[in-house]
Amino acid sequence: MGVAYYANYFAWFEVGRANHLRQKGMSYKELESQSVFLPVVDAHCRYIKPALYDDLLQITTRAHIPNGARVHFEYEIHRGEGGELIATGTTHHVAIGDHRKPRRLPKEIARLLK
Repeated sequence: MGVAYYANYFAWFEVGRANHLRQKGMSYKELESQSVFLPVVDAHCRYIKPALYDDLLQITTRAHIPNGARVHFEYEIHRGEGGELIATGTTHHVAIGDHRKPRRLPKEIARLLK
C-alpha cells in the first residue's frame, strides 16, 4: 500500500526518546548503568496522516516528570523537517531498579529530563 506499518510509530517514539536523552547529555546505556530502567506502562498514538515509504521523518520529543518515579514523553512526528504533522503520541514510564521495583529517579537524571 506504500504506507508505513502502524506499529513502526512506536519504534520511532523510542528513537525520539533515545535522542532526547542523548541531547540532554545521557544515553540510555548510561541511564541503565546506574540501575535506572524505564519500561513503558502505557502508550498511545494518534495517526493523523500516513507515513509513506521513503519519507524523511522528524520526531520531536518532550519529557514531563509528574512525580519522582514516573516519566511521560510526548511526541510529534512530522514529514520532513518542520513539515506536515502526521502523528502525535505519548508513552508513560515507571522508573525501576535492578529488582524490578519502582524507584525514584536520581535527582541528576530528573534534572536532565526537565
